[in-house]
Amino acid sequence: MQRQQRAVIVGGGVMGADIAAIFAAGGHAVDVVQRPGKTRDSLGERIAKAVAQLGGTATEVVPRDTLSDVPWEDAGIVVECVNEDLALKRRIFAELESRSPSNIPLASNSSGHPISRIGEGLKTARRMLGLHFFMPAHMVPLVEVVKSGATDAAVAQSVFDLMARLGRKPVMVKKDIPGFLANRIQHALMREAWSLIERGIGTPEDVDTAVRYGFGFRYIAAGPILQKDMSGLDVNLAASKVVYPDLCNDATPIPTLAKKVAVGETGMKSGRGFYDWPPEKVAAEKARYQEALKRGLAILRAEDENN
Repeated sequence: MQRQQRAVIVGGGVMGADIAAIFAAGGHAVDVVQRPGKTRDSLGERIAKAVAQLGGTATEVVPRDTLSDVPWEDAGIVVECVNEDLALKRRIFAELESRSPSNIPLASNSSGHPISRIGEGLKTARRMLGLHFFMPAHMVPLVEVVKSGATDAAVAQSVFDLMARLGRKPVMVKKDIPGFLANRIQHALMREAWSLIERGIGTPEDVDTAVRYGFGFRYIAAGPILQKDMSGLDVNLAASKVVYPDLCNDATPIPTLAKKVAVGETGMKSGRGFYDWPPEKVAAEKARYQEALKRGLAILRAEDENN
């Protein structure tokens, strides 16, 4: 696809707006399909804020009520960002197949439903792929380009290259297994973290401190494989033989987590999770978090510019 072609974002929620901002800051005209309502009303402001955080200047961003309102003759890529509802996603992709130019990539930002299921039975599944961003999408550089068994390798590579041009850090996930690549690693960590809390070995605060100020502190400088190459694979092998047999291998989430969700203690959005979240604390923590991400991103960008 050509850089000047339009990007069509289906869904203008949190992820959709941030992904639209990535394309807008990169010089693309953008159409965002979002029905009228509160989400639509705040769309322009949210995209403009995200573009400014990226240090860019927004190009043309146009909200559209429905897929039929999109000027498809100029479209170069579609990214679907609606709720994690498989039936809804399948309906959208069926309509995208009939409306969009036959040669453009159709991508889904789904974190739960594999693209092979979303595009199952469609005639042009070869141009369908996962394009998985991480919240906040405009600040976190990683994006996973996820291939199904039907995805054309050239289509996947073209989207990979586009993401790189837009300043993202793409990785090619060669099979759309549950959780793809990054979330599988993250869930493996979380399973052990939840287990340590459940067993009374550490508090939530202890776990957060251990990650942020211990091995997590190193990850902005080196990923886990590079770090073990630096420290010595022989050392890691010896430690693995001792630790692996005792690691949590539960197939279900811990009871404490399930109980909290059952009573509505879901974190910041409900006012309580493993921490208490009065409104003033939520605002302060979100501001701190955004500033930390900005500083981390600056480190990575400076490193890239020097390479």
